Amino acid sequence: MAAVLSCGPTALLSHRSAAALWGLIDVTPRIEVVVPYSVVRRREGICVHRRSGLSFVERKVVDGIPVTDPVCTLVDLAACVARERVERAVNEADRLDLIDPEALRLALDAYPKRPGLARLRSVLDSWFFSLTDSVLERRFLALIRAAGLPMPETQAWLNGFRVDFYWSRLGLVVETDGLRYHRTPAQQAKDRLRDQAHTAAGLTTLRFTAAQVRFEAARVTATLAAVATRLDGAD
Repeated sequence: MAAVLSCGPTALLSHRSAAALWGLIDVTPRIEVVVPYSVVRRREGICVHRRSGLSFVERKVVDGIPVTDPVCTLVDLAACVARERVERAVNEADRLDLIDPEALRLALDAYPKRPGLARLRSVLDSWFFSLTDSVLERRFLALIRAAGLPMPETQAWLNGFRVDFYWSRLGLVVETDGLRYHRTPAQQAKDRLRDQAHTAAGLTTLRFTAAQVRFEAARVTATLAAVATRLDGAD
């Protein structure tokens, strides 16, 4: 707060500092602030960014501190950290319900040109278009091996639905969803019908998102191993 106030009434916490305040990355010792281009501020220990067209719309307040909004923060972050760190920050923004990947990608289409914009678009486009079913399947198969499970049937038909992974001996079905979850009402309704049909047939269904497979491998592996152990002991 002191850093922002020292840079004037139009200053906002920004870049890595803003991302840390939003909970998207770990706290960083360097304090970063953005001000309108017309404002000249030099403060020892503070990295001051100047930007033309700094919009009031980008201003939010978190814990009493003026800060760039989540979209602006992610764009700025993409300009100054590695791609993997950007991916994790996008995932955290989604997990914390600050903004989901679809809404973020749409917001970027109308966003003014600035550093970080192209990289953030590239990250999101790779999630939507490059993370195909086959890529997600290969990543998940590696987690299956890490959990010590036998290889499942893939793309099997059960109870009128095609499932991603199926262990017939365990009665276990695993679905890997391409996004954090299926967001539209129609998709959610279909998923419920699918899961209910499998439950009625005596099967256990687990769902993991692409983000979990990519960023929470240890948790996914542990869950798989625990459920498989329980089901194996129930025989």
